[in-house]
Amino acid sequence: MTAIPPPPVVEGVEWVRPRPPRAAYHDDVVLALVLAGATAASVVLYRITGWGEGAPWWGSVLWVLAMSLPLAARRRWPEIVALVASVAFVVGAMTEVGEALFSNISLFIAIYTVGAWGRSRLRANIVRGVIVVGMFAWLFWGLVIGSLTPEQVPELSREGGVISPYLAFGLINVLTNLLYFGGAWYFGDSAYRSARSRAELLQRTAELAAERERSRAQAVAIERLRIARELHDVVAHHVSVIGVQAGAARRVFAKDPDAAAASLSAIESSAREAVDELHGLLGTLRGDEEPAAESTSTRGLDRIGELVAESTEAGVPTTLAVVGEPREVSPVIGLSAYRIAQESLTNVRKHAGATASADVRVRWSDDAVEVEVANTGSAHTAELGAGREGSGANGLGQLGMRERVAAAGGTIELGPRARGGYLVRARFPLRRGEEVRA
Repeated sequence: MTAIPPPPVVEGVEWVRPRPPRAAYHDDVVLALVLAGATAASVVLYRITGWGEGAPWWGSVLWVLAMSLPLAARRRWPEIVALVASVAFVVGAMTEVGEALFSNISLFIAIYTVGAWGRSRLRANIVRGVIVVGMFAWLFWGLVIGSLTPEQVPELSREGGVISPYLAFGLINVLTNLLYFGGAWYFGDSAYRSARSRAELLQRTAELAAERERSRAQAVAIERLRIARELHDVVAHHVSVIGVQAGAARRVFAKDPDAAAASLSAIESSAREAVDELHGLLGTLRGDEEPAAESTSTRGLDRIGELVAESTEAGVPTTLAVVGEPREVSPVIGLSAYRIAQESLTNVRKHAGATASADVRVRWSDDAVEVEVANTGSAHTAELGAGREGSGANGLGQLGMRERVAAAGGTIELGPRARGGYLVRARFPLRRGEEVRA
């Protein structure tokens, strides 16, 4: 049977030591039986020397049992066992039915166990304090009586220099008892502190393991979210281009074979690009190492012109304007800006209507870069173009754009324009390192 896990250690709150494992109770039973046998043998030897030879044997047997066998339950009820052992020790010394060797060992173990295994510090200190005070009171009482009745210790004189022989005898007894009870108290508390330190270590280890598991799960969730955004952007963009070009090819196939061929070429090119990007994402999924967010694509702000050209070829007149002096940005910002422009133009083709047009602007300032995509669709189609298709108030496209901008530390505005159509404006702050490189 495994040990019961320790309760959590809370700063400022008394720690309660857990119950020991079942194997510890078995060891205590063995210890009690061994001490019982050793104490019984010692009693026999003491009686042979003349100590307690007038006491009845049955009294010695009962005393041996009371002195040793309660230790079998020392970790289950440490305070009760210590009190029983103390009373038995005093009774054995006063009636001379016991001995002075293994009884001292048993009492030491009982007092030590109160400090080491007591489940309440207050109760443990009170019980040990009562035992120690009682034992010293008994000791001093015996010394006082002995000083008044020389026949108790006749070989020691009560008179002498600064320290008489009897006073020296008393000081030796006091010092011996101080070391005896102080050692039992100290080592018991040390064992308790060690157990608390082990519990704190186990708790911290468990917390670290749980934190690692949470971090691992969070990393997996973030990576899955990133891949989901990439899949949405890649598939939505290229499939929308393929759909528009396929429709155009179907309409002009019989009348204008050259135009149909051009549409089919655009379909082929878009399909190849989609396959290449999907291969990159699959490589990310199969890789052992966690890739960076920008590793799946080298697309950035310098390739937004390709999106504008694709949108125009797909039947949506689109213009591009760059305001300010372009500079180098991090791959994260470059990819996020590219994907937002891509998603916005995809929504224009899908939802803004056949007569819609789009304007793409890239604005550079000292501390930020803005990407703005505006279309001239109707209010209803513009609302669909915001990413609300089939997904309640916030569709996957709009959600993905917000997540990308938030990951790069920027802001985004999405909403219908007063003069019609829809506007998507994302602003990305330029980091200090990017300004230095520029």
